[in-house]
Amino acid sequence: MGESFIQDDEMLHVVVPPHPLIKHWVSVLRDEKTPSSLFRNAMAELGRLLIYEATRDWMPTVTEEIWSPVGSAKAEFINHKEPISIIPILRAGLALAEQASSILPATRTYHLGMARDEKTLLPSVYLNKLPDKFEEGARVLLVDPMLATGGTIVAAIDLIKDRGLDNSHIKVISAVSAPPALEKLQKNFPGLHVFTGAIDLILNEKGYIVPGLGDAGDRSFDT
Repeated sequence: MGESFIQDDEMLHVVVPPHPLIKHWVSVLRDEKTPSSLFRNAMAELGRLLIYEATRDWMPTVTEEIWSPVGSAKAEFINHKEPISIIPILRAGLALAEQASSILPATRTYHLGMARDEKTLLPSVYLNKLPDKFEEGARVLLVDPMLATGGTIVAAIDLIKDRGLDNSHIKVISAVSAPPALEKLQKNFPGLHVFTGAIDLILNEKGYIVPGLGDAGDRSFDT
């Protein structure tokens, strides 16, 4: 399906799908000349492609007999009784998750607002719309465009796991990831799957990914 940063059944699975459209939209996002409206559209398109890849072998289905105009057929549908939960980490996650409902027939969306202190680089929660408990067997796509230091994504997964899910029922969708975040995910959540548009190897002194995309929230919403 793509290249992996770490590959082992007991370790973190990181997939960078090799599709040329993914490379195209990541390049649009990187370009400092990309205006905000196009940046947000590119983020949404990238998210749609990554979600497609992440759910390839992961969606519950049901088989029914239907009739076409010329005869009967056994048909396979996505089971709408088992919607996938989409959790964008605000605010930049909203843009990356924007097209989720256009590709997934059944979804629920829960918002999680987290901010990173620019001095300590530690996350804090300012909005938590997660359920008290996820249904048994629920599947979650956690959407965070930038996996840099890893503090925010680790804190978010802890909140989800506190509500009854294990690593195999959570997948992370990210535009760009860096090794410090991936190493923290490996340490804390072995077996987790991450689907990302690119892996950049450097963080600067402010904890930004280099070359990265800049501030994904600011560039998505032009504020």
